[in-house]
Amino acid sequence: MLKFFLLLPLLSVPLYANPRFYDATQGAGIDFVHFNGANGQKFVIETVGPGGGFFDYDGDGRLDIYLINGAAVPGTDYDPAPQNALYHNRGDGTFADVTAHAGVGDTGYGMGCAVGDIENDGDLDLYVTNFGANVLYRNEGDGTFADVTVAAQVGDEGWGASAAFADIDRDGLVDLYVGNYHNFSYTNHRVCAEGGSGLQLYCGPEAFDGVTDVLYRNEGDGTFADITTAAGLGSAEGKELGVVFGDVDLDGDPDLYLANDKTLNFLYLNDGTGHFADEALLAGVAYNEDGDVEAGMGVDMGDYDNDGDPDLFVTNFQWETNTRYITLGDGTFVDEPFLAGLCKGSIAYLSWGTRFFDVDNDGDRDLFIANGHLESDVEQYENATFPQRNQLFLNVGDGRFEEYAEDGGALSLKRVSRGAAFGDYDDDGDIDVLVANVAARPTLMRNDGASGHWVRLRLEGRDSNRAGIGTRVEVTSGGRVQTDEVRSGASYLSQSDVQLHFGLGTATGIERVVVYWPSGRVEEYADLGVNQEHLLVEGAAR
Repeated sequence: MLKFFLLLPLLSVPLYANPRFYDATQGAGIDFVHFNGANGQKFVIETVGPGGGFFDYDGDGRLDIYLINGAAVPGTDYDPAPQNALYHNRGDGTFADVTAHAGVGDTGYGMGCAVGDIENDGDLDLYVTNFGANVLYRNEGDGTFADVTVAAQVGDEGWGASAAFADIDRDGLVDLYVGNYHNFSYTNHRVCAEGGSGLQLYCGPEAFDGVTDVLYRNEGDGTFADITTAAGLGSAEGKELGVVFGDVDLDGDPDLYLANDKTLNFLYLNDGTGHFADEALLAGVAYNEDGDVEAGMGVDMGDYDNDGDPDLFVTNFQWETNTRYITLGDGTFVDEPFLAGLCKGSIAYLSWGTRFFDVDNDGDRDLFIANGHLESDVEQYENATFPQRNQLFLNVGDGRFEEYAEDGGALSLKRVSRGAAFGDYDDDGDIDVLVANVAARPTLMRNDGASGHWVRLRLEGRDSNRAGIGTRVEVTSGGRVQTDEVRSGASYLSQSDVQLHFGLGTATGIERVVVYWPSGRVEEYADLGVNQEHLLVEGAAR
């Protein structure tokens, strides 16, 4: 049942930072429109997508954009059918639609995407999740892709939500995890009602059964094997929406955190061989601080407090707290949303895509949250809106955040947002944001306000997977040590740039960079220049 409470004052503006986002969508030539098929029948698939992604598909050093579309539902007809779209970055702030040439215009009922180099040939391949059969596009290296789903044996036909690539067994090949939502179908569809008012609503996850996710091992010959059960993941039936890999226990292999919708979340620790055990209850990340399940949507992992350990963040439903799990360094976490300053500013929003990133290049990671309701009728209730503005929380130190209000910029726009991807598409040294919106154009948010120094690192594996996914990097600059990890997926249904970006504040030099490759190799670099990108190739450190 939906509940509505008094909206409290939310905004607090730090005086030491002045981020500024500009809505560059129209000027960039992005004319894509998302369709979800909604016609009043309240099919729940209409509410979940879409996602999108930043990735350099053609290796020209510029971030391109991939956008996920929906499809018709029973009673709706589109001609032509909606399709996903790939936009090529021209390098002048504009993009060209190259979907047809690239061959990536899938027409399934799309949800999200993830990238990884499945063949270690130096270009990024693309996986698309759908309500229905998922799709794997192999990058041919010439600006085109081939649909290799059937040959690769990765076309799971459930309701695929978020996905991510990771080298779970550290054999130098990226494997693939697909998070499935639940068992909704057109045959078990139902409409739910809000008690008292009789308002017709999309049914929540409680109306459907959980399902098993899928873990595919890369066999190295162009095929993948379903090892879900063998890897210890076959017994749990969650309702996954958020998927993130990261080395939670710092033992050198990728662990897996899953955000579930109204069921407990999972934390699968990797034993080093690609076999997993769920430790979420013991670690304190299965429930929120009150011991309740929440509507886990988006998820990110990042060291926002610069203590060397990865922390977790999960977005949730309106009138639930978004959950910040801070690691205590002993394998356990604590959820303290009120102390973090993240509760008052977000409880009135329904939240999805998210990421820890340094918006102003001051040397610590801030937090972005994409928002938007499910129900177009919700505005008949006080303090509830269907389109909602997205939020930026600035890191003010000591484990606390303060919400930043922007008058007149892209942060003040109200949209029905879902996925969010992050990367420096205009190559000016700060992180921009791509937000995927329901039944509308996306929002390309160009960051024009960062003033600090920065460095961008592109990792290229040799013994490790070529894209460096799972590589952990420590950067020491100006006496501050920052840590980040190359990831596929995360956020919500979306793919961010796989390059690592570090804000450096006023520091004009970098004392040390330590790279922990998935292969186990550790390399150190010194005196890297600031305000530029560096390619770090495994085995090449001197």
